[in-house]
Amino acid sequence: MQRREFITVLCGTGVTWPSVLLAQQPATTKRIAMVHPAEKVGNMTITGRRFFRAFFEELGKSGYVEGQNLLVERYSGEGRPEHLAELAREVVSTRPDLIVALSGAVASHFKEATTIPIIATSSDPIVAGLVPSLAHPAGNITGVSVDAGIAIWGKRLELLREALTKLSNARFLTLQRDMLEASAVREAANRAQISLVDTLLGSPINEAAYQRVFTSMKQDQVDGLVVSAEAEHIANRVVIAELAAKNRIPAIYPFREFTEVGGLLAYSVDLGETARLMADIVGKVLKGANPRDIPFSQQTKFELIVNLKASRALGLEISPTLVARSDEVIE
Repeated sequence: MQRREFITVLCGTGVTWPSVLLAQQPATTKRIAMVHPAEKVGNMTITGRRFFRAFFEELGKSGYVEGQNLLVERYSGEGRPEHLAELAREVVSTRPDLIVALSGAVASHFKEATTIPIIATSSDPIVAGLVPSLAHPAGNITGVSVDAGIAIWGKRLELLREALTKLSNARFLTLQRDMLEASAVREAANRAQISLVDTLLGSPINEAAYQRVFTSMKQDQVDGLVVSAEAEHIANRVVIAELAAKNRIPAIYPFREFTEVGGLLAYSVDLGETARLMADIVGKVLKGANPRDIPFSQQTKFELIVNLKASRALGLEISPTLVARSDEVIE
């Protein structure tokens, strides 16, 4: 499994940094580890998707520029959740100045492994057991939540139902059983008299795994899908959107990035803003702030994005009322 790469973005070439350069960096250079459960390490750069572009641009405003006074070590769990604990131990053994954990699951493994400062993005960090309080994280972890509370998941199902002329046999796409998010979706489904069960992905989380679950959903005549906010999904957003279109399964997603690659609907925070908030915290901690003194940010602004091109391909006519209420329409 490919676990780590040192990438220089300054030259834009994706060249691997020799380990010997660690000893050659000036004393003011900071070294951070960026860990994602599934994203390819080559995508985790300033030239990558919206989140990473915003993160490195904002970090530059804090005075830390990769290739100048910042060394970034990138790690991927490559869609194998069972290896995250081992990966966390490997990262900790290199003793970076700070760890950027790009999912709640990743952050949980680091919490058990180290006292190194951890800046995380997560759903509800209290529910995930990362911190006891948003205002007072108390330990070595702080960061940004992309979840405004569990009720947001019922709202997503309601929006999907409003967009469709019929919704009776739905699924919740997730990596793990008994997620609180899944419970919220099921409760909303029960109120609306919609049959909804979890569709679980097995490891490794890759294109073949998604193909298997979408084939099963098509056979079960699923007519609607809610996709969880787990970080593995956004790393595979193109595959998911393409399979949803191919199998003619209307879906609502947790992030706008899915609609940008052909997804139907999203009720989403701005991941660019998430990244900027995270980068600001990283800059403060690298300058000496203690994570326990920095509140865990929680984003509360959500945007509805409707992809009319996707709806036409599915043979759907989104109600004008829903389109008028949307924050963005993709034609």
